[in-house]
Amino acid sequence: MIKDMYKDAIRTLNTLQTNASFLEQVKRERGDPQAQLEAMRGFLERSGLKVEDLDQLNIIHVTGTKGKGSACAFTECILRSYGLKTGFYSSPHLVQVRERIRINGQPISRELFSKYFWLVYNRLEETKDPAHGSMPAYFRFLTIMAFHVFLQEKVDLAVVEVGIGGAYDCTNIIRAPVVCGVSSLGIDHTSILGDTMEKIAWQKGGIFKPGVPAFTVAQPERPLEVLRDRAQERECPLYLCPELDDFEDHDALELGLAGSHQRGNAALALQLARTWLQRRGCWGLGELKEMPSSTVLAGRPVPLAPAFQPTDAMIQGLRDTEWLGRTQVLPHGPVTWYLDGAHTTSSIQACVRWFRQAALGQDKPHDGSEVRVLLFNATGDRDTAALLKLLLPCHFDYAVFCPNFTQVTSVTSNADQQNFNVTVENALTRCLENQQTWTRLLEEKGGQDPWLPAPLRVGGLLQPAPSRGTLLLVPPSPRPLNSPSLVFPCLAQALRWVAQGRDPHLAAPMGAHPHPAASSGAVLLREAAAIRVLVTGSLHLVGGALRLLDPTLSQ
Repeated sequence: MIKDMYKDAIRTLNTLQTNASFLEQVKRERGDPQAQLEAMRGFLERSGLKVEDLDQLNIIHVTGTKGKGSACAFTECILRSYGLKTGFYSSPHLVQVRERIRINGQPISRELFSKYFWLVYNRLEETKDPAHGSMPAYFRFLTIMAFHVFLQEKVDLAVVEVGIGGAYDCTNIIRAPVVCGVSSLGIDHTSILGDTMEKIAWQKGGIFKPGVPAFTVAQPERPLEVLRDRAQERECPLYLCPELDDFEDHDALELGLAGSHQRGNAALALQLARTWLQRRGCWGLGELKEMPSSTVLAGRPVPLAPAFQPTDAMIQGLRDTEWLGRTQVLPHGPVTWYLDGAHTTSSIQACVRWFRQAALGQDKPHDGSEVRVLLFNATGDRDTAALLKLLLPCHFDYAVFCPNFTQVTSVTSNADQQNFNVTVENALTRCLENQQTWTRLLEEKGGQDPWLPAPLRVGGLLQPAPSRGTLLLVPPSPRPLNSPSLVFPCLAQALRWVAQGRDPHLAAPMGAHPHPAASSGAVLLREAAAIRVLVTGSLHLVGGALRLLDPTLSQ
């Protein structure tokens, strides 16, 4: 019964548009962004809440381009370590949509999800009239639903991650957060937020509120000045976070999330948590430290927040933080999967640093070879060539490209086939273009190495595999050399080829891939002492991979 109600809820939720069509909607409405926030207030009121009701949630509101989810995860875990009941709203989800709305760090149950979904959906359905005919899009709906969950489940605080941007994001109907944070800025969602760091900083600074303290990590000079100007015009006290080193006396703080780039997110989380505790009149804040003068640089556009001695609860919170699909390692026997949802140039750079340290820092196996595989996809208007170029120094033996669909059938068997087939075609064309780009980059790097294949033309043939009738992609290769890149039509086939039956969570590959490199590669993969696979380029790709590699996440 609960299972059916939950399935129906998910099915109905999916009718409220995909991420891509939501972005299109946002672009269309961009001419009057203020109208978007007005519309959001209208939806909230139709659902039975007023904007003032959100003041009770003691919100920590966080934006940024990179690391905002990780900073939120650290902050939530620190405050949970104090025994507080936490709410946490984030996006996107990796495996199940319930992950977006968490209480005490855990996704809400199917039962709770169904309960609140239908409560909000039915209220919005009942209040439709000629003036308010519409339903909110997917992300707006979930934001409203999260507010209902947090209020009715009586959380002590809610950590709310911005969806896209800040100023006109639907979470920005929050009037009175306790504290705000801005993680590292970069270039992403340019068609909505603008194509320069300054324009993006202007959007992010839109979450600042009068009299509400805000913290940011080190940023490039111009974007930091834009944040300062936004803070001044909005009468918001803005501070720069000191480096994590300044919080460490003798022992380095242990972080639950790997990678040196997480240190900035952890420093931001410490400031957000401490300020929240201070403003809510809680004890156990940690003593302020005398800052060494070297840290306080002259001429800073934004004042430096003081560092302090982290409390035991803070230290425990940083250590216990978990955040799926970000610098995550899954050792499955001889195959080790390295998953990171990086999808901007600077986050891919951070991902490469982490992967080289985590994977390539391991000793080469004594008893045989190691094979390194890249599994990549990128979506939206991202510059794939720039991302792939950054991955070359990892020296992958194979690059595998596939869409974010877990199974071919999960798309083609959908009732509304027409639309989905277009999506499959587009997704596969994108993969072939990525493959072509990778081949070109390898050639440029190898200086026309005769052992590398000639450039591929886009437009591979879709052919049924003789044994099972599944779709396999054959890139039109002018000569059958040992090509280092392959395209698969779905994640399941790509992962099975990489693992070659050696990962207990994956079935052995079915049917031979028609490309010659696939069979020679399969032999290498079956015989290798260690296979190290980096899955990156898209959080949706990482989510699909996690669904297949860790079946418990789907339960």
